[in-house]
Amino acid sequence: MRTKLLAVAATGMLALGLVSCSGGSEEPSGADGKIAVLLPDSTSSARWETADRVFFEKAFEAAGLSKDDYIINNAEGDASVQRNQAEQAITAGAKVLVLVNLDAGSGQAIIDDAKAQGVAVIDYDRLTVGGKADYYVSGGAYDAGVIQGQGIVDALAGKTNPTVAILNGDPADSFAVDLANGYLSVLEPLEAAGQLTIVGKETNTQWDGTVAQTLFEGMLSQYNIDAAIAANDNLANSVITALMAHGKPMIPVSGLDGEIRALQHILAGDQTFTVYFSYGTQASSAAKLAVQLLRGETPTGIDGSVDNEGVSVPSILLAPVKVTADNIEETVIADGLITWNDICVGDYAQYCAA
Repeated sequence: MRTKLLAVAATGMLALGLVSCSGGSEEPSGADGKIAVLLPDSTSSARWETADRVFFEKAFEAAGLSKDDYIINNAEGDASVQRNQAEQAITAGAKVLVLVNLDAGSGQAIIDDAKAQGVAVIDYDRLTVGGKADYYVSGGAYDAGVIQGQGIVDALAGKTNPTVAILNGDPADSFAVDLANGYLSVLEPLEAAGQLTIVGKETNTQWDGTVAQTLFEGMLSQYNIDAAIAANDNLANSVITALMAHGKPMIPVSGLDGEIRALQHILAGDQTFTVYFSYGTQASSAAKLAVQLLRGETPTGIDGSVDNEGVSVPSILLAPVKVTADNIEETVIADGLITWNDICVGDYAQYCAA
């Protein structure tokens, strides 16, 4: 599912993405209908509301759309609510859906219903496995997993026979599956060679942080754990919280998303790194594609494809980047939404003096 991408400097990514989407901020030409963005929840990751929603709004505005031309809804983890939101959006005139599915089955139902009514569908961030979306816009999950796996291996350099615990994401999320395949592609050959041991692989349904903490505490009670891979920053926080609650020293921990809390942990030395996609670029790429479909224009920017059970889906896949304390400025902050003032608060202000 990987596509080779040209490397793009993080600084200025958002600005470039929005300009490319704006078309000079003219009023939509030939547009007939609306765009509906269907977000999954606000608990699995803060990004859906604090980043993606905001970037979509900015991108639509830059493209010349008014607030009457688009709908952004959040299902808050309820698949039946998301399906109702899709149906209501189509009834309200949506001609393009940008979908972050909650699971493959409900996602397929939404796509089938939309396609039956002549509505175009863009899978966003998560591929609806077995679905028939017209396009897919996401970060390269497998490559992000490789970065996680290699980053943890690098952090364990010099340690003899280290142990690694894994907190996987929701198995219903195709992104989580591809991500796991990525980090396991690094860890499993080393385990087979006797160079490390994977002491536990727990799967976390719904990306639930409370459940993740319980799962990791269970592994702590059974094993001496030298490092942990967490499928996103929410789960990484659960690892850190569990270590603190049990009086354990910090260990190398990976995450994904670039959340404020994770950046604070990284600065404090409690989280080793996170993996980040420019959500400004991702949202603006999806918004640009949606606007082109709404206006009946030929889509541009498609730079690859992914296989969805034998069907090739035209895709835009962003390259991931490893974020440490040394490059927060050039990556997450360069996207324009999070600032140092957001990060350097309370106990974490001491790490931001420079």
